[in-house]
Amino acid sequence: MTPREIALGILGRLQEADHEAYLVGGCVRDELRGVVPQDFDVATSARPEEVEALFPQTHAVGKSFGVILVVEHGHTFEVATFRADSDYTDGRRPNAVTFSDAQTDASRRDFTVNGLFLDPLTDTVHDWVGGQEDLAQRRLRTIGNPAERFEEDHLRLLRAVRFAAQLDFEIEPATFAAVREMAGRITRVSAERIRDELLKLFRPPHAARGLDLLHESGLLAQVLPEMLPTVTCDQSPDYHPEGTVYNHIRLMLSQLPTEAPAALPWTVLLHDIAKPVTQSVGEEGRIHFYGHEKIGADMAQKILQRLRFPNVEIEAIVQTVRYHMQFKDASKMRKSTLRRMLMRPTFDLELEQHRLDCLGSHGLMDIYDFIREQQTVLQKKPLLLEPLISGRDLIELGIEPGPALGQLLDAVRDQQLAESFSTREEALAWVKEKADL
Repeated sequence: MTPREIALGILGRLQEADHEAYLVGGCVRDELRGVVPQDFDVATSARPEEVEALFPQTHAVGKSFGVILVVEHGHTFEVATFRADSDYTDGRRPNAVTFSDAQTDASRRDFTVNGLFLDPLTDTVHDWVGGQEDLAQRRLRTIGNPAERFEEDHLRLLRAVRFAAQLDFEIEPATFAAVREMAGRITRVSAERIRDELLKLFRPPHAARGLDLLHESGLLAQVLPEMLPTVTCDQSPDYHPEGTVYNHIRLMLSQLPTEAPAALPWTVLLHDIAKPVTQSVGEEGRIHFYGHEKIGADMAQKILQRLRFPNVEIEAIVQTVRYHMQFKDASKMRKSTLRRMLMRPTFDLELEQHRLDCLGSHGLMDIYDFIREQQTVLQKKPLLLEPLISGRDLIELGIEPGPALGQLLDAVRDQQLAESFSTREEALAWVKEKADL
């Protein structure tokens, strides 16, 4: 069964028990746009305990807010009782809720296009907030007073930008004015919630527009202030005809592949983050950014830690930032150095970052093509992928553990990657000669 079929089964069971029940939120918005929804949420007149009684497998994770998770056929659905919210004092959750009717429930939601209720069993849409007109006009507008909606949950400021980018909608002027006026309140939201919205905002194909809206709304200065100086940071036109660092980044974001790994937009955003602080101008007027990749790696790490990214993702993104300037020298590298680079665990991410870097600037793909050729060559030599000998082998030859052993082991690996020898016996013989054993 598809998730939609399962959701309809949940609606049917609720309605058979004499409860009102509708699909709500993003799934209705997407169905009316002709887009297949990813998730299905249900709103109902049934109280939480009545929902629990109707379905054998439930989780009461949000019961105090009228929300029950219903598990059917291995899929989880949020089933929420119609409610009205009281005052919000923490900028995130209502102080209390009271159960209500469907129209009242619609009026408490964030944006009109998310406030539509659908009964798919009768193909009836209930629109108490003007959402269908806004869908037709491709317009994002809050339900009711924008300032009140954003004061209730400050994350809605960021969600406004994200939805506008994701749906390719314009933000209604009064709504956008409120976002700009209240942008500073986003800092009161937890780093984890901000991170999750930014991850959605910077997905293809809307990542470049997402960055523009983030800047225009004033939210960029709040959530990624380190990026603001890139807007006016000029680059040498011979390498960067696109102009500023910001223009370069947004061009790269516009070229993101549809199935880009989650880390890739962040390597794009952060790879030149240190250019404004390292900018210098030479005698001939050429602009330089000496060491920006190393300083940028440190800045990227601090930004990602602030946003509570998992450590494994931080490591991959930071390494890509640190090494992105190595690619320009690839054709001049020793064979062993190049192959070590090709075998880095993050190399696929690094290479895609380099491809976008070229597309977002001079457009020359010669280095990228060269590296792809070298990857093909290496793949045809599987014996090179694993070291021929280990540190234990050197110790058994009588070499004392310590820095000298590590250096010798690296030298052996370089000789192997340069194809100076290809067997374990040849490697050991080389070590004995080198160490005079």
